[in-house]
Amino acid sequence: MDLIHEARTRGAIGIILNAGAYSHTSIALHDALIGVKIPTVEVHISNIHARESFRHHSFTAKAAFASICGFGIDGYRLAITGLAAKIATSPTKTGLEAQA
Repeated sequence: MDLIHEARTRGAIGIILNAGAYSHTSIALHDALIGVKIPTVEVHISNIHARESFRHHSFTAKAAFASICGFGIDGYRLAITGLAAKIATSPTKTGLEAQA
């Protein structure tokens, strides 16, 4: 949680998060992600929707712009690609923020 809170001051422009079981139980993680306002991708190695019903809900997914599940460790590669695309088209990176 501390790393999420420190992300902006450390210069992070994106977060890739695999919170494991905390995804399904931690409102604190949700609030931390919302608070830092940094584009976030949630990653799960397994397909959480094919598992126990309590895993079908994710608090962290609601704070992320994308969720990836079921691709195994390739999910991290997909998350990096998606996050890079999101950052490249964000108003802050293109200079459009000042015009908004």
